[in-house]
Amino acid sequence: MRLNYQCCRSLEKAEQLVKQAEDHICQFCLAFKVLRDYLLSSRKLGCLLQLLHELKEIVFIIQSQSNSFHAKRAEDLKRDILKQAADLGKELPTVLLIHQMDGHEGAWTILPLMRDFSVTYGRNSSWIFFCEEDTRIQVVKLLETLGRFDKSKEWFLGKALYDEESTIIHHYAFAENPTVFKFPDFAAGWALSIPLVNKLAKKLKSEPLKSDFTIDLKHEIALYIWQKGEGPHLTPVPEFCTDDVNSYKVDHCATTFSNFLPLCGEPVKKEDIFVAVKTCQKFHGERIPVVKQTWEREAALIEYYSDYADVSIPTIDLGIPNTDRGHCGKTFAILERFLNHSSPRTPWLVIVDDDTLISIFRLQKLLSCYDPSEPVFLGERYGYGLGTGGYSYITGGGGMVFSRTAVQKLLASKCRCYSMDAPDDMVLGMCFSGLGIPITHSPLFHQARPMDYPRGYLSHQIPVSFHKHWNIDPVKVYFTWLAPNTEEALNGKKVGYNREDL
Repeated sequence: MRLNYQCCRSLEKAEQLVKQAEDHICQFCLAFKVLRDYLLSSRKLGCLLQLLHELKEIVFIIQSQSNSFHAKRAEDLKRDILKQAADLGKELPTVLLIHQMDGHEGAWTILPLMRDFSVTYGRNSSWIFFCEEDTRIQVVKLLETLGRFDKSKEWFLGKALYDEESTIIHHYAFAENPTVFKFPDFAAGWALSIPLVNKLAKKLKSEPLKSDFTIDLKHEIALYIWQKGEGPHLTPVPEFCTDDVNSYKVDHCATTFSNFLPLCGEPVKKEDIFVAVKTCQKFHGERIPVVKQTWEREAALIEYYSDYADVSIPTIDLGIPNTDRGHCGKTFAILERFLNHSSPRTPWLVIVDDDTLISIFRLQKLLSCYDPSEPVFLGERYGYGLGTGGYSYITGGGGMVFSRTAVQKLLASKCRCYSMDAPDDMVLGMCFSGLGIPITHSPLFHQARPMDYPRGYLSHQIPVSFHKHWNIDPVKVYFTWLAPNTEEALNGKKVGYNREDL
């Protein structure tokens, strides 16, 4: 009995010792956790303080436009960037709007600004970060992202796009394997390190830009930087995103993008949009039926202008002979007719080709953001000779949108076609440039077919137009990409389409 009693006492004492040891271990673990958390927070704080110090070394460039709607959106983004910086309690970074940079007709093409960037920011900055007016930026995450890269080296950073097949808008570059060449999606933002900016500025000083066309700026900038292998390729950055800010995918993103169709109040009434379709007799039977099967029903006011009066369509003969190219004479005759024969209360004119596919429904929403009392000339912007003066213009195939005010100012001037077959869109660009009326760009208009653009680029768009029937079923393209559906009609949101390789 005594032996059993002693055994029990020994077991109790052992249990007490084990419990005491467990208590000491727990206290040690707690102390270790507190110490670890302190060290981690100190490290994070140190990293954050270092990042905040580097905030002033970033120059933000918003690829803005002077039209009042776009200028306001750019100013809103600028305020948001500066507010984020102010909330962090550090020195505010430089935020610039491209349209406010005087002396550069081609400032929107970026490269003509490199020498100014190098002179002004080449010593005290580390990065030039470019973004669009609808790009949304998380400043701290952007600092963390840029902090991964050695700022003393040449970097070209962005969200990578690539062509799945060679395309006309890129002059069929890299025809053997177009996927190898990456170029940035401007909507996600893109960045150049200052050493690269300085290198580009030096090259531009010794070799001025050629007088040439600007068609797809993001591809052309990447080509210029790459320099046939002598310069850096684009480095893809997964934190540069084009998902909507409310998407579940954006937790890791430093940038997001607003991919809704702009709507400012009520859509413009379709009776306030006059649509002019340029055609000719040889396409009456081939192209006009496509218009009638697709988007004609969306237009309240539409006329077809041809070199032959066909009552079955009907078409109107403006007395301008058809030309194989250019069509400047026909376009100016349409402008005269709109001003002198349409209702003076019709504020908008849209001129399209007979092989343009367009959504008038979406255009009604888009135009709600523009003031027709301003001289508005809207569409997909191209450029000619902008490195050496030159001018911007709206490429005609994607559709050209004019406010009545713009047409009045144009026709009140003496600017006209230098020949009947001159390229109408380029002549219009020269005329508006001479009048000091800026071109307003919308990436929702497209000069080419859906298959001519990267999937990633179209994935965050609600397109307004495409152009060309070549090697596609244009009716299928319209109903796949442009026809309004029920959800879009209700709330204007981007929806999932069953889009094949069209």
